[in-house]
Amino acid sequence: MDDRLREIRLVVLDVDGVLTNGELTFDSDGTEYKTFNVHDGYGIRKLQKANIAFGIITGRDSPIVTSRAHELDIAHVIQGASDKGEALTSLLIKLNLSEEQTLFVGDDEPDLQAMRISGISVAVANAVDVVKEQADWVTVRNGGEGAVREVCDLLYDALA
Repeated sequence: MDDRLREIRLVVLDVDGVLTNGELTFDSDGTEYKTFNVHDGYGIRKLQKANIAFGIITGRDSPIVTSRAHELDIAHVIQGASDKGEALTSLLIKLNLSEEQTLFVGDDEPDLQAMRISGISVAVANAVDVVKEQADWVTVRNGGEGAVREVCDLLYDALA
């Protein structure tokens, strides 16, 4: 997989279950809360300095995701994607990148189309079985608990 890792120019992440642990918390007025892992953020920043672009494709629409993406300088954010494969294809066209230059990290069935399109597909450790079975690689860590950092470190080391 090292040769394929060296081709990666874009890492695309799902949010719920990948950047978070997948739990959705709401208070009594409907305000949504998500918890992100600081180690994941550092890994993203480290790869951005190595000229790797990041994107987010998520099925939900959340101002928290917009805020976190802005904080991490993730310019390519697609929310409310009913077809993540179609969303990824559009992003690749926009960025003039090939499928082989893309790594997608997912955790559940809605991620499968994007994972199939990507040059490398990664499932977090607590992903559903069908996603883990179809992934090129499964992280040791769970989503929201450093899985994205694990991917970032693997890719960073391959590029060094």
